[in-house]
Amino acid sequence: MPASFPLLAVDIGNTSTVLGLADESLSLTHTWRIRTNRDLLPDDLALQLHGLFTLAGAPMPRAAVLSSVAPPLGANYAFALRRHFRVDAFEVAAENLPDVTVELDQPGSIGADRLCNLFGAERYLDAYEYAVVVDFGTSTNFDVIARGRRFLGGILATGAQVSADALFARAAKLPRITLEAPARAIGQNTVHALQSGLVFGYAEMVDGLLRRVRAELPAPAVAIATGGFARTIEGICREIDFYDETLTLRGLVELWASREAVGKGL
Repeated sequence: MPASFPLLAVDIGNTSTVLGLADESLSLTHTWRIRTNRDLLPDDLALQLHGLFTLAGAPMPRAAVLSSVAPPLGANYAFALRRHFRVDAFEVAAENLPDVTVELDQPGSIGADRLCNLFGAERYLDAYEYAVVVDFGTSTNFDVIARGRRFLGGILATGAQVSADALFARAAKLPRITLEAPARAIGQNTVHALQSGLVFGYAEMVDGLLRRVRAELPAPAVAIATGGFARTIEGICREIDFYDETLTLRGLVELWASREAVGKGL
């Protein structure tokens, strides 16, 4: 196996951290989703990583790429990989990607996960000029992307679970529920009524925002959903064309490969 593989990709979010190992064909051979814990030290993280690899019978990584919205934790992962696995991780940032155009008022403010989504969405741009990635996480992010690795901007909305938690915190008599779609919109008990409002209502917000985004673009756009809540919303949003659970992680792998190719003059 080439010296740079297996490649470990780590996407550190506010709620969950998604990890994957990729082989020389850039295919993900193993994936994991774990809870993000900002209290873990580098040695804790090394033990956690070693345990995941061992339990899965996976080889140890020989290269790594990190995307983090929690910079202290990203630094701890980088230190753990360097100290315990002898791997220097590439950390994603706009200034490290000269072939990406970020059309924001402050380009350096773009989140690393947004850049990963740009690379993950490229395969959908063969048939479309534009793509909108709807990333359902702690917040729900709409990333508007154009061919030629152009990040045009986006929308930030409260995540579905955060909205639900805020409601339950303010209304003590409401039961905490599982966020899943009920059989019909008109609820005949409190649980179903809450599920209708939180899930169907959220889907309508997503559809409405996608219609607004598409109306502002000069050509048709493909919409792709990813992130933890995408599984719940799948099939409910009428404006979403594809559901791609590993889009961000795969984008992280392809971002790394693109940088390696540029570095080697390919």
